[in-house]
Amino acid sequence: MTLDDLRVFVAVCEAENLSAVARDLACSQSAVSQHVKRLERETGLVLLERRPRGVAPTGAGRILYQAAADGLGGLAAALRRLDDLRRGVGGTVRISTGATTVRHFMARGVAAYRERHPEVTLAFETASSSRRCLEAVQSRQADLAWVTIGTPLEGVEQRPSYTMPWVLAVRTDELLAHRETIALTDLDGLSHIELPEHSTSRVHLERQLERHGVRLSPTASVADWDTALLLAELGLGHAVLPALPGWGYGTGSVIRFVPIPELEPLVAGWAARRWDALSPLAVEFAETIVDHLGEGRRAEGRCAGRDHHTVDRAGPPCRDDLGRGR
Repeated sequence: MTLDDLRVFVAVCEAENLSAVARDLACSQSAVSQHVKRLERETGLVLLERRPRGVAPTGAGRILYQAAADGLGGLAAALRRLDDLRRGVGGTVRISTGATTVRHFMARGVAAYRERHPEVTLAFETASSSRRCLEAVQSRQADLAWVTIGTPLEGVEQRPSYTMPWVLAVRTDELLAHRETIALTDLDGLSHIELPEHSTSRVHLERQLERHGVRLSPTASVADWDTALLLAELGLGHAVLPALPGWGYGTGSVIRFVPIPELEPLVAGWAARRWDALSPLAVEFAETIVDHLGEGRRAEGRCAGRDHHTVDRAGPPCRDDLGRGR
């Protein structure tokens, strides 16, 4: 059994396709099969089963996959740290985020962290959704991911850090803009700019509205929260959105955010494969971001070993930043 055998086996389990792994490794499919067969001879067990559209690990294969993936991931992390020592640099923290997450959730924290650790490389990898961010952590392409907390993913720990109440973005020249709050019954049949398809936020919202028998009337669909807000400002419809930290419009704006208290808030936070396996630099980065979130609500829970209790604020924060739908 060699490291190459284990690396190929892990790749096959994740891709569930021998030919795809062969293409990635620029080798033949038979060469990939030989690595797997060598492991099967040594263990005396069948590790993969063939399916109509590829392969999948057997029960024994899943056991070996988990152990091999964890071991190879730890080895890769150690080699990176050794390389940092060789090059005389402070290390690297790899973060998977949405396109504008840094602006909304991380700006002040990143600045504070950089001031304390100018030698550390912060590698931000943009992903199109929270699911993609979680998969980047699962596959060890990232140490941390900032995500909308939703469906669990095997092998990834999610920690709630920030609570976002729902608001209606409505033009100030409409009657709804003069309400203190919006009831769910007020939303029934309302012209609506749909949130990103398959996003955690959209699924969360649609499930709640369905439970209350509320149906919106879609007038447009967007790929991110920024565009939804812009279209609402242009009068193309209303946008039901989570209130982001530092997100809002001040005096003289054509948009007002009106709280929708009957909707359960959306929660964002950090994800990592194992919190106790993160480097001290990554732990400090995660803590620093949460500590500097400022306005809004921190979710109850623990982030990288530190307690964070709910802080109530009156209404959504008010600044001129925009956010990314996740």
